[in-house]
Amino acid sequence: MKHIILPAVLLAIPTVAFAQAPDDAAADSSTIIVTGEGLELPPGTPAYGSVVIDRQRLLDSASGRIESVLGDVAGFQQFRRSDSRSSNPSNQGATLRALGGNASSRTLMLLDGVPIADPFFGYIPFSALAPERLSVVRVTRGGGIGAFGAGAVAGTIEMASATRDQLPDFSASAFYGSRDSTELSAGLTQDLGGGYVSLSGRWDRGVGFQTTPKDQRVAATVPAAYDGWSTNLRAVAPLSATSELQFRATLFEDNRTLRFKGADSMSQGQDASIRYINRGAWQVDALAYIQARNFANIVMSSSTFRKSLDQRNTPSTGIGGKIEIRPPVGDAHMLRLGVDTRFATGDMYEDAYNANVATNPRTFLRHAGGDQWTTGFFVEDDWTLGGLVLTGGARADRWSISNGFYHQASATTGATTGSDYADRSDWEFSGRVGALYHASDAFALRASAYSGFRLPTLNELYRPFVVFPITTQANAALTPEKLKGAEAGVDLTPIEGITLSATAFYNRLDDAIANVTVATNTRQRQNVDRIVAKGVELTAAAKLGDFNLSASYAYSHSRVRAPGAAFDGFTPAQTPRHAASATVAYSPAHGPSLSTTLRYVAKQYEDDLQSDVLPDALTLDAIARLPIGHGISLVARGENLFDETVVTRNAGGSMDLGTPRTLWIGVSFGR
Repeated sequence: MKHIILPAVLLAIPTVAFAQAPDDAAADSSTIIVTGEGLELPPGTPAYGSVVIDRQRLLDSASGRIESVLGDVAGFQQFRRSDSRSSNPSNQGATLRALGGNASSRTLMLLDGVPIADPFFGYIPFSALAPERLSVVRVTRGGGIGAFGAGAVAGTIEMASATRDQLPDFSASAFYGSRDSTELSAGLTQDLGGGYVSLSGRWDRGVGFQTTPKDQRVAATVPAAYDGWSTNLRAVAPLSATSELQFRATLFEDNRTLRFKGADSMSQGQDASIRYINRGAWQVDALAYIQARNFANIVMSSSTFRKSLDQRNTPSTGIGGKIEIRPPVGDAHMLRLGVDTRFATGDMYEDAYNANVATNPRTFLRHAGGDQWTTGFFVEDDWTLGGLVLTGGARADRWSISNGFYHQASATTGATTGSDYADRSDWEFSGRVGALYHASDAFALRASAYSGFRLPTLNELYRPFVVFPITTQANAALTPEKLKGAEAGVDLTPIEGITLSATAFYNRLDDAIANVTVATNTRQRQNVDRIVAKGVELTAAAKLGDFNLSASYAYSHSRVRAPGAAFDGFTPAQTPRHAASATVAYSPAHGPSLSTTLRYVAKQYEDDLQSDVLPDALTLDAIARLPIGHGISLVARGENLFDETVVTRNAGGSMDLGTPRTLWIGVSFGR
């Protein structure tokens, strides 16, 4: 992990040429150089305090999973503390800045500029995001909505695909781990004309560990088995000396079993995008994408261990695009103009069963769904005045929620109940401003203020769910969440190779969507008045010879403001006050390497009434590589080496646990 500070160009994703032009051709406009990247980052980007995770750190993950690496950025969290092997996929929303746990993402996650959240649920398909396919990840905590698209109320996580120079012609790895786990991956990258094509695949499976504490297990309790695969095709082709076309397609499927035999879930997706980049005088970034996703889940009764619900089919589609233009307005300015749009539609088909009867008859058939559309127009300008960079932008977003419904039919009589909900639409206006002042090469100050919004997902609007013994009701009347925030920070480079950063922030999320207790064992999604989060984030990085050190700490004081409610003044659910991460890596140019990561998460509450505690947890991960020649290395990995008990769910004492000590041994080639 590397904190990006001075100068501004350091924040940009490195521009790496596929074919190096000879020196005498450097000024030849006919020379075609393919990068496979987006446009360079504006000079004002550091004003919003980004943290970058580089490719080596992505490859040095003990778990081999992107969500674990994102934990390097203190303050990053999912709805549950579980990773994508032992959590229900619909729980895997990403958030930052202690704005409250939510299974839908409050953080906008982008891959090569494309939003990747599920169109119906809003969760992130982490299992489909193989770290070895990525070049870099940039995390912006806060920052509101810039030229990204709607949904960045808690920040933005931008991922970029690996470039040609980072992708060997062939790479592969194979690992065997605790509890009969295997992980296989391979990649093939070949030059094609003036561009290249890269095809990669990954398959993970395992018997899994017992997520249920020993004293709560019954005959029907089983380990959290998982079996998932993904494949990715990426092609980059030059169109001229300054422009190129990028194409990406990803297919994935993930199957998991959680807690009880038969409690199976499945998520799958087929995503494709095409992007046009022009780096000429009039710079252009234009992309279009389509996502086809599905989800299925079987809920078992925790008393009779028979099927109580079969969420058998949840097809959803996301379609969208973006056009950004940067006209030539002089060296002192970078002006960005554009429009982006996203359409999401989805349906939920589920069958309810009577789990108290031996024949386990079907009782109800349910169908729910709807459509969402958001179109935004944005303008942003960065103005460089010597050591001072000023940045500011504004957005106008038109949103609509339409064709919403929830229908239930009796399986025995055919009688139907339910509702069709009125269409809604409105405009949201948001913006952000920032300043970055380079007092010297070793000292910089930054400040920013911003606003943003997030629409409730189709899942939050129309789909109730049960995690025994709690039933959570949907709410078709939910309104958008709206963020206002400000922050200030300082970046220091006391000596070459060492960077230090501190940020103080204040964020207010109005009409925050939360799971509110309305009766015993019953919650409902509701807009609460607001969540106020304030705190401090510290980041440090150092490169000392062959040693690399990085550390991150976040202190968050977060409170719910809901006058008249029982939880007024409480800490939002799923929100720790302290989070920290530290990584020490020894990485010589040749010979063995070692990387260790220590993480701490303070206690947090499962529910809005602070009745169920998730204790704090301290974990240690490590990975060691031993090159044996010809591009082959032996690799050993260890997760949670302390074998810390990590409680991921606590509903009145009914608990789920996170990953115990897990050891891996394997071999890699070309990495």
